Amino acid sequence: MNETIYLGTYTKRESKGIYTIQLDTVNKKLTHSSFLVQVDNPTYLTLSNDKTRLYAISKENGEGALVAFKRNESNELIASGVVSAPGAPPCYVSYDEVRSFVYTANYHKGEVSVLKTNKEGQLTLLDTVKHSGSSIHENQHIPHAHYFDLSPDGRYVIACDLGTDAVYTYAVDDNGKLSEVSRLNVAPGTGPRHLVFHPNQEIAYLFGELSSEVLTLHYNLSTGSFTVTQTIPTIPAEHTEFNGGAAIRISQDGKFVYASNRGHDSVAVFSVSPENNLLSLVEIIPSEGKIPRDFDIDPTGQFIVVAHQDSDNLTLFERNQKTGKLSLLQKNVYVPECVCVLFDSL
Repeated sequence: MNETIYLGTYTKRESKGIYTIQLDTVNKKLTHSSFLVQVDNPTYLTLSNDKTRLYAISKENGEGALVAFKRNESNELIASGVVSAPGAPPCYVSYDEVRSFVYTANYHKGEVSVLKTNKEGQLTLLDTVKHSGSSIHENQHIPHAHYFDLSPDGRYVIACDLGTDAVYTYAVDDNGKLSEVSRLNVAPGTGPRHLVFHPNQEIAYLFGELSSEVLTLHYNLSTGSFTVTQTIPTIPAEHTEFNGGAAIRISQDGKFVYASNRGHDSVAVFSVSPENNLLSLVEIIPSEGKIPRDFDIDPTGQFIVVAHQDSDNLTLFERNQKTGKLSLLQKNVYVPECVCVLFDSL
């Protein structure tokens, strides 16, 4: 069986845009890497639920943009819509099937946005909220929104802001207007980057990019509020050089959490307690490349694909679904400047 993976990249050196690669789950190998479509800096990607449309962060005529592509019968991506604005592009994009909304977070502008889309992939900007504030780290002089995605029940939209050390919960009405309903302030210098929800929907795991820590959060489904119940490091105490937390994922069964470290260049594996959902470290293993910006677990739960921004390579790990541990299968699979891994069949 082959699984298709879309790969988002920077285009500062050799990359030309969006690439694809196949994961052969029988022979346990990444194969048939290919260039798909030319896009300027498609650093993050998402698919519509029916898989017919792909939304990509981009630059258009020197402005930050979001581009929609419609997939034709030959599996080619044809640009169908674009929204751009002066300044830097967003860094995150997610899709809301119920409302036909697309959500973006903009790191450099410190803002989150709601856009309307349709089956043809056309885009219309509906609302933007700009955060305010700062914190103690040198990278926290201004807001830096890094994540904007739905809560598991689709009732709220959650934003992580690295610059303000806060996690925001927004309600969104049928017209796409955002209203803040709750805010979690975490320890100064944490730098909230991304979070993942446990399948039970009452627990989330937040990755602090600047502190290299994962925070276990209790989530109130009715109010959208969070409380911190645990903080655990993702790198060894003896590592005192640079590290920046990157991607965080949870296994489909909710038993294991994975987090990638840029600088330490590793993947931390945590087990989830069945009693209280708190994390325990299982292992920290080398990612086999430089700056593991993103990774994802395949739909079977058997494999993890890690993308390295600086060494231009993917690595493939097999995942022990009982212990959570990772075993290296393949490395040095060339993809230039890769920073986003998106399985087509999710």
